Amino acid sequence: MPGERNPRATILIVDDEPTNLSLLNHLLRSDYHVRAANSGESALRAAASEPRPDLILLDVMMPEMDGYAVLFRLRGNPATRGIPVIFLTALAEPEDEEHGLQSGAADYITKPIKPAVVLARVRTQLENAQARVILKYQNALLEAEVARRMAENDLTQLVSIRALAHLAETRDPETGNHINRTQNYVHILALRLRENPRFAEFLTSRNVALLRKSAPLHDIGKVGIPDSILRKPGPLTPAEWTIMKTHARLGSDAIEQAETDAEKPVAFLILAKEIAHWHHEKWDGSGYPDGLAGEAIPIAARLMAVADVFDALISARVYKPAMSFTDARNLIAAERGKHFDPDVADAFLFSFEQFVAVAEKYQEGDSAEMGEIS
Repeated sequence: MPGERNPRATILIVDDEPTNLSLLNHLLRSDYHVRAANSGESALRAAASEPRPDLILLDVMMPEMDGYAVLFRLRGNPATRGIPVIFLTALAEPEDEEHGLQSGAADYITKPIKPAVVLARVRTQLENAQARVILKYQNALLEAEVARRMAENDLTQLVSIRALAHLAETRDPETGNHINRTQNYVHILALRLRENPRFAEFLTSRNVALLRKSAPLHDIGKVGIPDSILRKPGPLTPAEWTIMKTHARLGSDAIEQAETDAEKPVAFLILAKEIAHWHHEKWDGSGYPDGLAGEAIPIAARLMAVADVFDALISARVYKPAMSFTDARNLIAAERGKHFDPDVADAFLFSFEQFVAVAEKYQEGDSAEMGEIS
């Protein structure tokens, strides 16, 4: 297991008195690998070199650099800051011990030393250090497992979303790569608008990612539209159009049912429901299904409105040819403040070349089916 130590731990003893060094070496050498230093500077060099000590027994009263200064330097060096230090000193007043522990020492032993006490304290600190290593390793394993499961859950979720979106696509085969394109369009708009004060609070990094994830479900309600209407090779009658428009509510109802079945709220389903329900609303209130206007239309739906309309305009259908990219851009610009939120329309216009790049990347079969820049 990573983090396991040699059975003979290394202990660095630091004292300017040779007699004390000899005594401690004699006491510890049968159970531990012992290194010695007789000054603060030599202690710092020894602590940072191999074999790195597992524990330091540090005298406080030393010339030039006392034990407090040595401990401060040890804690300031990333290579040594984790080594536990026991002060071993003749300073026996309660306030001295309190000061030593407040300085960062793991323990405080007063001289003259009692061998049994020293051995017990050393063993305790080494066991604590080993426990910290094991805990750190276990935490790393746990974090890795959590990350793996989250990635697995995200992948499962994404696959499920795509499967549902493609289910709607099989009912309406002309859409093809429509879900790929609109998903990317929405992402482009979200990134562009996140610095806009009107949208900044909503378009957090998390919500931008959720928008991209949920966008493919915008037309899931088409599954509930009869084939005679959905696949009709021509314009719909007013009665058929009334039925066709119900796909917005059918989609949001289906997603809401999925929310009900879930044990707890699922963030991307909230946005997916908003998009499915209201992406056909218009800024001036003339859209469907609820005739919402302006800020009453959820931001997610406002972004999808531009993405969906642009893609519909540049895509060929049995009842219409594809519009050129430029003509589609001009139409959206003309609907600024009417069909579309003015700022969302502006974001589209600013990002027009990115939209074209996405449209060309995810073409429907022959490029002749897609609009060209006129």
